[in-house]
Parts: sequence; C-alpha cells; structure tokens
Amino acid sequence: MRVGLKFRPCIDLREGKVVQIVGSTLETGPDAAVVTNFEAAEGAEVFARLYEQDQLAGGHVIQLGPGNNLSALVALRAYPGGLQVGGGITPENAAAYLDAGASHVIVTSYVFRDGQLDADALDRMVAAVGAPRLVLDLSCRSREGSYFVVTDRWQAFTDLVVNEATLHALAEHCAEFLVHGVDVEGMRLGIETPLVELLGAGSPIPVTYAGGARSLDDLDLVDQVGVGRVDLTIGSALDIFGGEVPYRDVVAWHVGRNGGRLSPV
Repeated sequence: MRVGLKFRPCIDLREGKVVQIVGSTLETGPDAAVVTNFEAAEGAEVFARLYEQDQLAGGHVIQLGPGNNLSALVALRAYPGGLQVGGGITPENAAAYLDAGASHVIVTSYVFRDGQLDADALDRMVAAVGAPRLVLDLSCRSREGSYFVVTDRWQAFTDLVVNEATLHALAEHCAEFLVHGVDVEGMRLGIETPLVELLGAGSPIPVTYAGGARSLDDLDLVDQVGVGRVDLTIGSALDIFGGEVPYRDVVAWHVGRNGGRLSPV
C-alpha cells in the first residue's frame, strides 16, 4: 500500500447548492435546524473544474438529502474520472453516475437495514458496479469508547463498530473507505486523532478521513498519526468555503508531498 498523505477535495451539496455544514445537525423535517457554515454562490461545476486544474483526484461529491442530483451530475461531467459521488446511491442509479464521469460511487445507508450491515444489499451493490469502483462510507460517531457507523444523514447509529476486523472484512468488497468523524464534522475543532490512528493501523485499502480539520498543520498531523496511510479532506476550514486555511497552501503541500504542478492562481 502506498505511503504518503494526499489531500482529497470535496463538494458537499444541499438543495442543489455547494455548502459546508456541521454534520451532526444534518436532520430532516419541519423542526430541523441544520447549521450551515457556508453556501457558495458558484455552482458545483466551478469547484470541480478547480480541482481538475489543480490535478486533485479522488475527491468526493456528497449529496446531503434530495434535490442534488442535477448539481452532482454537472460536477461529475465537469471533471470526468476525477470525483467520487455519494448520497442516495443504489444499484439501480449507480450506472448513471458512473456514465456521467464518476470514478467511484460511495454507499452507506443502502447496505444497512435496521441498524445492521445487510450482506445481501452489499452483494447487490458489488454486482452492480464492481468492487473496484465502490467506496464504502463508514462515517461514524463515538459511543461507549468505540466508533459506530451512522446512517440516515448521520443521525442513526448502527451496530457496526469501526475497527481492524471490520475494515479487513469489508475491504474485500470495495476499493476504498470514506470516513467522516461526524462528531467534529464541520466544527473546526481538530481531527479525531484516535479515529485516524485506528484507520492508519487497521485499513488494508486506501481510506480518506474527513472531519474537524482546522489548519495546515492538520495535514502533517494526519500524515503522522495515520502513518502515511490515511488521506485527508478539509472542508469548512478552507478559504474557498469561507474558512481561514488558504486552499492554495493546501494544494502546495499536496504537490510538495506527491509531485505534480502548481497551477496559476
């Protein structure tokens, strides 16, 4: 397995707009009070083209609820082969996203039923797209000293613990893992260090961590505690999303570590 952190960019969509939210507040219904850190005036394709220009592959487009399909497809077509897509993915609709340019599809809720991993649903997903184009989202929250996968817009706990045994078992069915530390997602409180350590030590396939990053130093921290085996997504903290961390500095760090070129500002 390759060693060396890569920066993975993101495009989070809510009601068709590029946003950054506090993940733990992502609920539905008339009384929902989602905390939004940022809402872009630009469309998703603008960010997709920026990532293509900067040769940042393997980022993800996440559809946070309904009303995002068109924006997601526009982003994928703007950067063919450069972005993964998640949110409402099923065996029936996955091909449309792959045909639009997604490198991989990302699934969580589809492969869980009544709080448990549904092996038959996972098999159907693998049969539809193939393990090499499937990313399993194991976004999780802490409870009783362990990290449990959460589904349904990160509100419902499952009984699946994120640990080395889980990671090895599921790695046979997918190409990568995507793991949001939901308790700190969008809050800029710092990364979930124990979770990153667990992922670095336990995942036999590529894994991307997202949640809580707040400074350029977090790239070095994740690289260190993840022993070079965990990639990092930075969202709300980036200046392109209203934060204070210069996106250009993050790209420069990535290029310095992984090679490539710095594009014109």
